[in-house]
Amino acid sequence: MHALALMMAIKSVISGALVGFTLGVIGGGGSILAVPLLVYFVGYAKHPHTAIGTTSVAVAVNALIAAVPHMRLKTVRFREGISFAVAGILGAALGSKLGLMVQGQHLLLLFALLMLVISVLMWRRGDQATSESRPGGAVPFSLARIAGTGFAVGVASGFFGIGGGFLVVPGLIMSAGLSTIAAIGTSLLSVFAFGATTAVQYALAGKVDFLVALLFIAGGLVGGALGAATGRRIGSARLTRVFSAVLVVVAIYMILRQL
Repeated sequence: MHALALMMAIKSVISGALVGFTLGVIGGGGSILAVPLLVYFVGYAKHPHTAIGTTSVAVAVNALIAAVPHMRLKTVRFREGISFAVAGILGAALGSKLGLMVQGQHLLLLFALLMLVISVLMWRRGDQATSESRPGGAVPFSLARIAGTGFAVGVASGFFGIGGGFLVVPGLIMSAGLSTIAAIGTSLLSVFAFGATTAVQYALAGKVDFLVALLFIAGGLVGGALGAATGRRIGSARLTRVFSAVLVVVAIYMILRQL
């Protein structure tokens, strides 16, 4: 039993390192691998809700850590970010409740389909990597538009137990007119808020393994540093396309497992 627990701990650290590495290389969207890693690698195949709840804790903490350097660089727009996040918290609370109501295996099937959608978005982002230097465009501040987008993204984030950075960033660009670099920094406020909201909902339902979450976070810190260095050497655009292909493979594997 002790050997089994030790093996799960080691796998949790490795999983966190893999997700952290991916996030360090390509930025938002890398955490989508966290749930399948916990389910199929760490050993939560029979407890997918616990995998989602545990992932939410790790996502929230990692976002909070990542927000610090962005705040120093002044790439966080608090007015837009708080408006988006507050509405998103309500959406995440609703989404996480709905997720807990769905049978675990069905939830994994829906998650796999979401991964296929994200893989397409990631591939397109790899083709358009140079857009990070372009501004989002002159869009007047609209609380209704920002809050509405934030709520919708929050529902998806809470339902699937993911940070939703791949949705928050374009959501902020379209609804608030932020440049891509500002949207990335600002999105971390929402990713933290959505992850924390989902984590609380799942924790109250007894669906969070805090030890595994801690080990996952520890591995993510190391992997993130290595990923950032690798991305600078190889180029994030090429690696983003590789990651999108990996998502397709993992999604197909999950679909076959559920069917």
